[in-house]
Amino acid sequence: MTTHYLSLHGFAARIGIAYSTIRNYQRQKRLPAPDAIIGEGNATTHGWLPETVDHWQANRPGRGARTDLKNRS
Repeated sequence: MTTHYLSLHGFAARIGIAYSTIRNYQRQKRLPAPDAIIGEGNATTHGWLPETVDHWQANRPGRGARTDLKNRS
């Protein structure tokens, strides 16, 4: 069985944001670790499983969220 991964374009489309936004998130290291890396050196492509993207989307703080309160008991 073939495993299908989402590219950055697919990642952005799945969560409903612009490709430029997801690229900024990647540059800022705000995305989850990729589930697959294809290629070597500077010529790599990252891929994410749909479940990884869904989990990240469900658990990331929203705009203006008080992240300092997230881990309080």
